Amino acid sequence: MVEPILRAPSQYWMLIMMWVRSSMAYPASFVLMLFSSMVLTVMDFVAIVLMFSHISSFGGFSLAEMALLYATASITLGIADLFTGSIERVGERIRTGTFDAYLIRPVPAFLQTAADGFALRRIGRPLQALVVMVFAFSRLDVDWTVARGIMLVVSIAAGTVIFGAIFVLGAAFQFVSVDSAELANSFTYGGQTLTQYPLAVFGKEIVRAVTFVVPLAFVNYYPVLYLLGKPAPLGLPSWIGLLSPLVAVVMVALASLAWRGGLRRYRSTGS
Repeated sequence: MVEPILRAPSQYWMLIMMWVRSSMAYPASFVLMLFSSMVLTVMDFVAIVLMFSHISSFGGFSLAEMALLYATASITLGIADLFTGSIERVGERIRTGTFDAYLIRPVPAFLQTAADGFALRRIGRPLQALVVMVFAFSRLDVDWTVARGIMLVVSIAAGTVIFGAIFVLGAAFQFVSVDSAELANSFTYGGQTLTQYPLAVFGKEIVRAVTFVVPLAFVNYYPVLYLLGKPAPLGLPSWIGLLSPLVAVVMVALASLAWRGGLRRYRSTGS
């Protein structure tokens, strides 16, 4: 039992490197696709900048503070999408019966599904978001301490894990409802769009839902509030953003249970 777990990371990276070598076979094409990916994703931030040409604050956030929200949301989703986003295509594999091949190979089906079609061009989203983050911190007056720096790094890692867990939960649901990939996308890509804005502007019911049901608020909103010294909504303590790593652990546990349950339910296509 222990040996397969220890082998899993190396197996995953071997699968990823196979796809990376494939994409690098045409370097010019890769560069163009990476550039187009960055241009497409940065348009969301351009819309925010245009919005601030008419207003000075939105939901109590300045342009620089909104830039930080946008950057942390895009970085976390971008990294999660890079390493686990391919798993959302499991429904197609189930429908065509090609998922069976994953079950007979000496590599866990989860690793094969997550690495399937690994697209290095997806790194464009977190890269352009990193540029926006540099812009945000250049305009913000943050009282930096070692603890705040560590908290920022840990919260980004936790947010990435939360988004990754949501990708896996959506994939696991496709064992029950094969054509539900778009539903899962509403919580991943739709969740990224939601979390790049101050959640308080969406109303208390939405804030409760993304805090206690689908914990998207812990991806970046609560950690950013803590970093900027802003009060948390719903009367929650200001330090609630520090719970992001704990939320990430819970989400991983739920995703693991859901994936295992989906595998047990899988009965192939019968063809």
